Amino acid sequence: MSFQAYLDNIKAKTGKSPDDFKKLAETKGFLQKGKLNPAIKATEITDWLKKDFDLGHGHAMAIYALFKGKTS
Repeated sequence: MSFQAYLDNIKAKTGKSPDDFKKLAETKGFLQKGKLNPAIKATEITDWLKKDFDLGHGHAMAIYALFKGKTS
């Protein structure tokens, strides 16, 4: 599955775009000025996405990769 397909599936499941997730991550302190907070571990982010949005591990990791700057 391509990275874009992961993002499309996440949007279909949650109704949230990548920008929506970035805004939510900023409010939680996972991102600071659009960059990953170095004090935050990947597991904290993926656990949040799994719990609050019922994402599987692969989809949660796609959002984490997005936060790290992956675009394709």
